This record gives sequence, structure tokens and C-alpha cells, in this order.
Amino acid sequence: MNAFSRRGFLAASAATISAAAVPSLLLPARPARAAGHKVITAGKRVIEVKGRAANVFGLTQADGSSGLVMTAGDNFRVRLDNRIGEPTVIHWHGLTPPWQQDGVDGISQEPIPDGDSYDYDFPVARPGTFWMHSHFGLQEQHLLAAPLIVHDPADAGSDVQEIVVLFHDFTFRDPAEILAELKDGGHDMQAMQMSGMSMGAGQMDHGSMGHGGMQMGGMVHLQDVQYDALLANDRTLDDPEVFAVEPGGRVRLRLINGAASTNMWVDLGQLPGKLMAVDGLPVEPLVGSRFEFAVAQRLDILLELPKETSAWPVFAVQEGGRMRTGVVLAARGAAVGKHDGMASEDFPAVGIELEQRLRATEPLAEKAATREHTMMLGEGPNYAWTLDGALHGSDTPLAVKSGDRFELTFMNHTTMSHPMHLHGHHFQVVAINGRRFAGAMRDTVLVPAHMGRVTIAFDADNFGRWALHCHHLYHMAGGMMTSMAYQA
Repeated sequence: MNAFSRRGFLAASAATISAAAVPSLLLPARPARAAGHKVITAGKRVIEVKGRAANVFGLTQADGSSGLVMTAGDNFRVRLDNRIGEPTVIHWHGLTPPWQQDGVDGISQEPIPDGDSYDYDFPVARPGTFWMHSHFGLQEQHLLAAPLIVHDPADAGSDVQEIVVLFHDFTFRDPAEILAELKDGGHDMQAMQMSGMSMGAGQMDHGSMGHGGMQMGGMVHLQDVQYDALLANDRTLDDPEVFAVEPGGRVRLRLINGAASTNMWVDLGQLPGKLMAVDGLPVEPLVGSRFEFAVAQRLDILLELPKETSAWPVFAVQEGGRMRTGVVLAARGAAVGKHDGMASEDFPAVGIELEQRLRATEPLAEKAATREHTMMLGEGPNYAWTLDGALHGSDTPLAVKSGDRFELTFMNHTTMSHPMHLHGHHFQVVAINGRRFAGAMRDTVLVPAHMGRVTIAFDADNFGRWALHCHHLYHMAGGMMTSMAYQA
């Protein structure tokens, strides 16, 4: 059995919830075969990274396009064909389907065998920038992911060019080998090397870490996996994708951090951008040229291009380093030029400065919390990552009741930040380090290292069994995953 399989988690947590208490949650129902469905194939492909062939996975339609584009109000009628040579299951990140169609191994469905298919059919009401990715083993590191864009019918006919960019961190190594090395002390060795620090709302100078992942004076470990490259739509800056744009035109960037473990900065250079949405959900606009961009998060940025024949790069740069990737926006006849795969200076740690400034345009209705919980994020030896002291949800799933306004506080006792993702719901960030504010609506929020605290609020309005986990792939594989469950 795969070491990261959720079947063991399901069995352990099922023992704590009686069939009488939650009968409908223990028997996932397979939807009927879809009529008029679109077919997404999980398949093998070869890309070139720094002059070398790389065998990876992908999610494509019959015409070769990556992922899926649809309109809010449509039904998500999709048949997923598995052709990758091993079992898989795909999660529709940011959508809120019935729980049995959420695509999580061992929680909502069993893996789809190679050569088999599975049909999904549910309504999609909310527009936004979402994505789809494997939720089985370490396949996400093999690039088994794609954009999932839901357009707003109200935007039809608007004079805005849309550009979608999916970012990845890439390694030629076997992810299972990387995880085994981390469990054998590789994380501790990385922790002894130089790494960034974060404090409060901003960043500090560089520092070093002590042994065994122990915190020393607030020092924070940024990377525990060394990558060969960062990719933007499968390409490096050696050969970036170039999008033709009109001088003076308006461009909506839909940016997706599909990295397995790398927080990034979006760097627009001299081109100012207006941040319009995070995780697909609208925020009060913020103007800037650099934006924090944690694992699994999305940024929608509106650009008003200068009225000149020129080319404008859009970079994504790793936190605490210089490695970068990107795409180029180029007017007809403009010289594109070459761009180095390394930035001219180290970028700081991704923290909470942006998060503290974000305000939702469509916040939750004002309502007192009916249930609260503080979840402890912990780490131990041999690359163990825990939630409330437990590995892989071995404790009782989070207690929730339908209709609750739930306030969940993540308290981070570890040496690394954690992008925490809740399935099946959108939440509002309502406090950081104890300071209350009406923040962004999201599905993934970064919790800073060294006693960082982030409080989210959500309404329990989509019953079922839902995964709750760190979206750093190797932290999740190391144990930082649990669930919550409730009836209608």
C-alpha cells in the first residue's frame, strides 16, 4: 500500500465515528455515468527542462488543451480517464462539490485504476481561478495538475485579454526518493544550512537553523527540497511562453501556484498590477508590482499595458532565493530578449504582509462563531508533521455541526510555514497573530512559522467528509493531514 494512502486514515477515523452517527459519510456514492460530459485524460507526456527530456504526467482534453474552462452556472460533467500507468484520483481544488466527488483518495473515493474512468456531475455556481491536481501519493510532483477556470457570465464581451499561467517546482529526482531522504534526516541537514527568517508582518535578514527542526530564536527554515527548475506552463526562462498582447490593452493574469513545496513571489518588474482576486474570490483591489504567492494559492491581477511596442516579463521567484521562471507579454514587433533564470537578488520569505492587507468584497455575513477550535501544527523527528499531535488524522475528525459558524485557529509550532487548505468550503481570514480584521475569502492560507497564528471562519453549509491539510506535498505525506465530517 502506498505510504501516503488515505485508506489507512479513513479506517482509523471511521472507527471514531459510528455508522449511526454519520451513516451517509461512510458510504460514498458513485455518480451516474454523465451525459454530454467532457473528457479529461490523465496521461503521460514528455517535456524539455534545461535541455533534458523529462517524463511527467498531465491532464488534457482531446484537443490537447490543458485543464478545463467553463462558465459559472454550468454543470461539471466530466469523465476522467486514467492513462498514467498507475492508480490516481484528481481533486477539483477550489470547487465545492458534493463530498463524494471531491477527489481525495480514501476520503471521498477509491483511486481510479489505470485504464479505468470515473464520471463527475455537479453544479458549479461560483466563478474563479481554480485548478485540478492529483490527490494520490506524490503524483502532484510529477506535474499531474492543470488549470480549472470558471468564467463569470457577467464578464462576457469584456475587453480584457485573459492569460492563465500554472507554476510548478520541478525535479528530475523520484519524489519517493526525496521523501525517503527527508525521513532519514535530510530535513535536519537542510535546517542546518542558511535559510530565511520571517517576523511579524514582514521579513528579516537571513539566519541559520539548529538541529532536528528545533526552533532557535525564531529562525525559520524555508526550503527542504532542492529543485532543478521552476516552470511556467511547463517552460523555463530559457524558452518562455510568449503571449501576444496589444499596447494599451488590458490583461487579466490568472496565476496558479501549483508547486509541490515552493512559496513564490510574483514579480511584475516595472509593470504595476491591480490584484483583483485571491483563490478565485474577489478582493478590494490592491496595486503593486510584487505579490506574495504561497503554495496552492491563486492570484488574479489586472494589467493596464503601456501604449508602446514593448515586451513585459511576468516572473515567479522562489522565496528565500533567486530561482525564477515566467512568461512574456509582447506587443507585435517587440523584441522579446533573454531573461536570466536567476533574479539579481534574493527574495525574502513569503509571509503575511499581503494577507493582512487583503479585504474581501463579498465577506461572510456577520455572525458570532458557534464553534471554535485551535489546531496545533507540529513537527517531530524523522520528518513527522502533525495536526493536534496526530499523524495522518489518527485522532477524531474535527467536530462540526451543520449550520455552524466555525472559527478555526492554526497555531504553528514548527520551523516552517504551512499553506493550510480546507476542502469543500471557502473561508474568511479573520485574524492573524490575534489581530482581528475582515480579510480575504480563500481556500488556502499560509500560516507563518515560529508560533504564527491564523484564524479562519467558515459556515458549515456543505455536509460530508472533507480533507484538511497542509498543501506542502511532503508535509502532507509526512502526516500533516486530517479531516472534518458532519451530516446535513
